[in-house]
Amino acid sequence: MMPAPHHLLLIDDDPILGEQLITLLSQRNYRVTHCLDADSGFRCVQENDIHLLLLDVRLPGMSGLELLAVLRDRFSLPVLMLSACGAEEERIKGLQHGADDYLAKPFHPLELALRIDALLRRSAPPPAAQAQCLQVDDLSLDASRTELKVAGQAVELTPLQFRLLWLLAHHRGQTLSKTYLYHRLFQREYSPYDRSLDIHVSRVRRKLSGAGFDALRLQTQHGKGYCLQ
Repeated sequence: MMPAPHHLLLIDDDPILGEQLITLLSQRNYRVTHCLDADSGFRCVQENDIHLLLLDVRLPGMSGLELLAVLRDRFSLPVLMLSACGAEEERIKGLQHGADDYLAKPFHPLELALRIDALLRRSAPPPAAQAQCLQVDDLSLDASRTELKVAGQAVELTPLQFRLLWLLAHHRGQTLSKTYLYHRLFQREYSPYDRSLDIHVSRVRRKLSGAGFDALRLQTQHGKGYCLQ
């Protein structure tokens, strides 16, 4: 019996692009819902089991960035932001607001499909036989539930943020290079011009600090990578 297809939600005000992506992604066994604005997209997330969100930055009414900030207060689904080519500031803001990855328009359809595949693989729960927990002082990580607790208090992380913290906790005291982390988290090569990882680390630090954990223990080793002490 074939597994049910992943349900993707595209929020983009371009109907032609929507039709093209529905055709492309349906051929890869994805179910795709297309919404033209933030309000209808938000209702769709509330009413359906969405596995991944493709979110355009520039939407009529509420922008994609504003919608992302609202969604991140309630949902932890993977988010791939779509932004205009060269709009570096938009991409950085998207990551700061909790996007897991971004892709500049116009993009190659195969690259979009590969980014989606990678995000879904990273966010999938591990098989039950491989479910593990990690404890680092007051930090408690449960991989089977993608759940972080600090001194018993639940802390909301996106799937990518959880995986980042898991890797650092699993290799506690070791410096993990940016090259290694890009390969494990994004399945792509590290570029010194790509700030995705830095922004995700900053967001994890902020969430740890807000829960009372000494975020300075998540250290930046300049020119090398990151380390959790």
